[in-house]
Amino acid sequence: MENFLQQLINGLTLGSIYGLIAIGYTMVFGIIGMVNFAHGDVFMLSGFIALIVFLALTQMLGMISMPLIFLIVLLAAMMLTGLWNWTIERVAYRPLRGSFRLAPLISAIGMSIFLANFAQVAQGPRNKAAPGLFTDLIFLTDGPFPVTLSYKQMVIMAVTATLLAVFWFVVQKTSLGRAQRACEQDRKMAALLGVDVDRTISLTFVIGAALAAVAGTLYMVYYGVLHFNDGFTPGIKAFTAAVLGGIGSLPGAVVGGLLIGLIETFWSAYFSSDYKDVAAFSILAVTLIFMPSGLLGRPEVEKV
Repeated sequence: MENFLQQLINGLTLGSIYGLIAIGYTMVFGIIGMVNFAHGDVFMLSGFIALIVFLALTQMLGMISMPLIFLIVLLAAMMLTGLWNWTIERVAYRPLRGSFRLAPLISAIGMSIFLANFAQVAQGPRNKAAPGLFTDLIFLTDGPFPVTLSYKQMVIMAVTATLLAVFWFVVQKTSLGRAQRACEQDRKMAALLGVDVDRTISLTFVIGAALAAVAGTLYMVYYGVLHFNDGFTPGIKAFTAAVLGGIGSLPGAVVGGLLIGLIETFWSAYFSSDYKDVAAFSILAVTLIFMPSGLLGRPEVEKV
């Protein structure tokens, strides 16, 4: 029982990170029908941005208040990563929006390769160690196999829950959210009704990148190491989470992320960690066989 509770905590923590990344995939797909395969590398880039800002604050400015440092790092990573993704959308995606469907996909793959190589050149090919943050533990149970909850796990789940609540409010209760939902249903009709479609899409990319930046910062805090290739595997798993939950569904992206995190963690604990990815993708395949739209996705209706 103790091992189950510990793995549940670990799985929810990992799934929270996947869920934040998956929202970026599902937002972009929901509005423009495009899979942004560079999103995982945007997540990776945000981790390096967070590390650089953290080192600048602690080593150059001498700040010692860890909660304040974490808040500044989080905000800086969100703003700078959002600016990166805004530039990517303007340069690599917007000119191809009216082209054939494969053109934006090829551009996204090319941008992914560019970002990975840019990080490799700028930061080097080796792992970058990140300083430990929130390393204290809370012992929930005693015994030979105690259940622990680290401060960083608490921070990850609290930040994720807070941001998801804020994001839900933005989508459901603000003019930007209404514009996003209108563009998702019919971009041409939304433009005829006065919605600035280009601005809405750009802001969607910025918001998705900001959430990925939060995930990248939390990833740095949780694992304490970064590598230029860290965008590929988490990005693919987050995309898998978005598809599992129902691509285009925001609650589905979060549910899918949590499920992928739990599947990976429990499989590694009770079976073999070598096959945790096989387990996650197998669950996805089985789900799509019986539920082609994902867990919370809506069936696509062809307009005639």
